[in-house]
Amino acid sequence: MNVHDLPLYACAAAVVGPGIKVLSASLPAPAAGQEPQTGARALLRAWRPAVPVAAGAMVVVMAAFNLAQTAWPGLIGHLQRQPGGAWWRAVTALLVESSGWVQLLFNLAALIAVAPIAQRVLGPAWTLAIYLVSGVAAQVVSMASWSPYGGGNSVAICGLVGALAAAYALRGPDAPLRRMALLVPAAGLVLCAMTNNHGVGLLAGSLLGAGLAAVDRTGRRIHLPVRPETAAV
Repeated sequence: MNVHDLPLYACAAAVVGPGIKVLSASLPAPAAGQEPQTGARALLRAWRPAVPVAAGAMVVVMAAFNLAQTAWPGLIGHLQRQPGGAWWRAVTALLVESSGWVQLLFNLAALIAVAPIAQRVLGPAWTLAIYLVSGVAAQVVSMASWSPYGGGNSVAICGLVGALAAAYALRGPDAPLRRMALLVPAAGLVLCAMTNNHGVGLLAGSLLGAGLAAVDRTGRRIHLPVRPETAAV
């Protein structure tokens, strides 16, 4: 391991660890009489009882492009970002995965896990907006100088994780987890200092999530589960 990779791995841990906890804490509460679930079964709660349409559409679109680029690898070159490329490549670069099967499968799995929870917490319109704004911002910075070639939607997924973490940090019921959630935007700052485009996605999403949580004082837009002990106070 290169010593310069240590901050990168530390940032990954600072995002993945607290991110998973925030996702779990943001899941819909189990129905009366049902025991709490963990792992993949718990994540499935975000896909029911009513399917979150925006999240479903995002997954279907990405799966379709994943299949298309597998059948026609040349599609990646037509849509990925590149130096001096047209502005629209900052959008289309979110549709292709330029680093092979590992990136493709990991990003699709991450989207399946994060998108439905984001929709249930932030709403469909804000989920789509944060996904696109965070992803496009990261692609623009990358095209400018940081990483001129490539594509992938992990930067947009980072935006959703950042938004959920920031919203929980401001409005979540669990005080220790609120503090832990702050590690996500902090990791974004470090990644930006390392000129890693995932930092742009994390920071853009965190700012949008924090702004939404700050103005939503009535709780009409951000829907976070309330712990029983919190509700009883």
